[in-house]
Amino acid sequence: MTGLKDAIVGSTVTTLLDMTPFESLKHYSEPVMTVAVEAKNMKDLPKLVEVLRQVAKEDPTLQITINEETGEHLISGMGELHLEIITGRIKRDKGVEIVTSEPIVVYRETVTQKAGPVEGKSPNRHNRFYLELEVLPDNIVDLIKNGQVSMNQSQLERRDVLIAAGMDKDEAKSVKDIYGHTMFVDMTKGIQYLNETMELILEGLHEALDGGPLADEKVQNLKLRLVDVKLHEDAIHRGPAQVIPAVRAAVKAGMLMAGDTLLEPVQKIQITVPTDQMGNATSQIQGRRGQVFDIQSEGDTVTVVGKAPVAELFGFAGDIRSATEGRAMWSTEFIGFELVPGNMMKEVVTSIRKRKGLKEQIPTPSDYLA
Repeated sequence: MTGLKDAIVGSTVTTLLDMTPFESLKHYSEPVMTVAVEAKNMKDLPKLVEVLRQVAKEDPTLQITINEETGEHLISGMGELHLEIITGRIKRDKGVEIVTSEPIVVYRETVTQKAGPVEGKSPNRHNRFYLELEVLPDNIVDLIKNGQVSMNQSQLERRDVLIAAGMDKDEAKSVKDIYGHTMFVDMTKGIQYLNETMELILEGLHEALDGGPLADEKVQNLKLRLVDVKLHEDAIHRGPAQVIPAVRAAVKAGMLMAGDTLLEPVQKIQITVPTDQMGNATSQIQGRRGQVFDIQSEGDTVTVVGKAPVAELFGFAGDIRSATEGRAMWSTEFIGFELVPGNMMKEVVTSIRKRKGLKEQIPTPSDYLA
């Protein structure tokens, strides 16, 4: 069908004004690997930006970040092969010569225990925000992922779903924001000027959640409770320059107090090979910090099913072909984020901080609350 250049995958095309659209497609996968791209010739830069936006429309599993100030363009996708295909299409089908970086694994930060109340003070010391932090239960996270809990619902509908999932009634009716896989609950009562300050509070939260204190990676599976606030009566003394840094500091310090840790993406791997190649297939998974949890036989072939961290799957396509003499059929599927093993944590965090140009030393809560 021609003439649909601006159509987005998953949309409904109709000539009828009162047509009910098809149910929207839900994509449960998350990007697990990122490459930076830049135009080989500077004159192609505007075209590259346009092409990246078009590619993002065509493939909803991609995440494109375009920073027109720094000139950094990032493509995040489902794995090494996915990104190779996309960058190849940009060169071949879109006609833009590009240079790509080595792929980088996408990590997440989360907490492992409770902390707070943590006091965040504004630079002028006239405003104070008190936050409690804890792990957001997995069943609530799943409801958010599946779209069964969102800020698009009425407060009543959202409250009922959360109560049914086991959340405290007072918390369930006080949800002020859902950002990614995190939830912000306002448990305060009768705080003067709070409503007009809430937008700035959320901005401070979002800034902190976009890059946690451990490795400046996105935060997930976190519940934040605002339990008290002290605000200056004069609006000029509780503006963006005061509220945003105070809230951001409280969140980051609180995460460190609550056992901030790193999560790594994990993929399910399914390999089908002739029976005599089964050992080679299983060793390819187990040799990558992976686990084999099922082996299915059918005739002269076996299917090995397991999982492994994305960080260990670089070069997997070539290695599995080589190990099985080119007789393997395989696929991968994102299944979630899991804790980075404790004995590897420091090394991984240090590596990420170094790559991002951050100080190698991990900050302490007092660094944010000084």
